[in-house]
Amino acid sequence: MSTATGIAVTRRAPWAWLVLGLAGWIAAYASLTPFADMVVAALGLARETRLGEALHFFVYDTPKVMLLLTGIVFAMGVIHTFVSPERTRALLSGRRLGVGNVMAATLGIVTPFCSCSAVPLFIGFLAAGVPLGVTFSFLIAAPMVNEVALALLFGLFGWQVAALYLGLGLVVAIVAGLVIGRLGMERHLEGWVRDMQATQPAEFEAPAIGWAERIDAGAAHVKQIVGKVWPYILLGIAVGAGIHGYVPEDFMASIMGRDAPWWSLPAAVLIGVPMYSNAAGIIPVVEALLGKGAALGTVLAFMMSVIALSLPEMIILRKVLKPPLIAAFAGIVAAGILLVGVIFNATL
Repeated sequence: MSTATGIAVTRRAPWAWLVLGLAGWIAAYASLTPFADMVVAALGLARETRLGEALHFFVYDTPKVMLLLTGIVFAMGVIHTFVSPERTRALLSGRRLGVGNVMAATLGIVTPFCSCSAVPLFIGFLAAGVPLGVTFSFLIAAPMVNEVALALLFGLFGWQVAALYLGLGLVVAIVAGLVIGRLGMERHLEGWVRDMQATQPAEFEAPAIGWAERIDAGAAHVKQIVGKVWPYILLGIAVGAGIHGYVPEDFMASIMGRDAPWWSLPAAVLIGVPMYSNAAGIIPVVEALLGKGAALGTVLAFMMSVIALSLPEMIILRKVLKPPLIAAFAGIVAAGILLVGVIFNATL
């Protein structure tokens, strides 16, 4: 920051406000259950009734998901100040298959993109000369294994489920990118994309900033991301509350439980494709389905298809990729998601 005289002035980072905010966050998180109990009781409802159980789920999960989302998005907003999209492109440019796929999938985890908003960066990678298979590893990992999904899975189901989801999601992104790269399908890029690849962008060096600016970036990240997804969160939790309160357990177990027919897993993936949402909106539904006896692998496969194989993403990708490459991408990722579902159902 500089003054009118041109003398640089360094802002002090608001550490005291951060400490107070963290203390308030912890206190609010610890009060979720008493708060939900109080609201249900104040409305004269019994927790054992369907309406009371649905309302308790909604009142408990809404602030819980919002608190988890706000905390992790703020932290990732600060982290993103160290890794710009331009620097990410520079890191991946010229990388070979294998190492490049691992790097791209890992970078996808720390980028806050849904399947549609990851496409512009995907195009930028292609234009920068990043191999096709490497760019697909990023495109798959960015929406499917992002910080929001991991934070909510950790908060709702524990570190074991979050860690297994992280590991298997990375495997899907890396292996799918490797397979697509080995197929040599560059000829199925649209012509204008291949023309862009002839022009390499200049390297970009992000300006050095202080912690005050990094904290500002974290706050702006919260405003941008949470401001965009909160309607999905409310809708997802409302659907989850309805499932939690009104859908019979034996019905859910019969179509998505461990003893459900073999076709329930691929059916869950197919159902998820046209249902465009994001992790924040779909995970409360996942929580409610699990509470009704659905198998973890089947439900997570459903979630992964919603956020990694959305129909709007396919429509946007059609501007960049020809149908054979889109079909190969969707088929390989769907096979990986099915494998993840089978592994989860077999191990948990």
